[in-house]
Amino acid sequence: MTADGAHSPAAPDQVITELADLVFQVAGRLRQGFNAIAAELDLPPAQALALVNLRGPAPMRDLADLLGCDASNVTGIVDGLERRGLVTRRTDPTDRRVKHLVLTDEGQRRRDLLGTKAHIRAAALFAVPDADRRHLRDLLAAVANEEQRRP
Repeated sequence: MTADGAHSPAAPDQVITELADLVFQVAGRLRQGFNAIAAELDLPPAQALALVNLRGPAPMRDLADLLGCDASNVTGIVDGLERRGLVTRRTDPTDRRVKHLVLTDEGQRRRDLLGTKAHIRAAALFAVPDADRRHLRDLLAAVANEEQRRP
């Protein structure tokens, strides 16, 4: 604070540090909320994350890419989902080496429930005026889009 009681502006490097810290805090709260929802639905977090990322029949390789992990790790995750009756593996008709993951009806129901509950938690986390939420969304989109353009 300055002598007149006003806040002194943070140094540019300090602002970056604060931004990074705040983004990690919010992401951590989102992750904790998601993991709690997964636990409520008796799903390990990795299986819940795989479930919400399956939008339609997809090769296991695609799921590995979405989850940012090795295909061998996805096998264990998918095995668990299959045991729970949430996904099935189907052979690709054009390449028998490729297995497509397909949500069962129960898998679709759980996926929808995860999404709904996660949205409710996120709405509570971002309980600020609508204009601020939209501004934050736009700022984060600009950061994300800029990151995608970099080599």
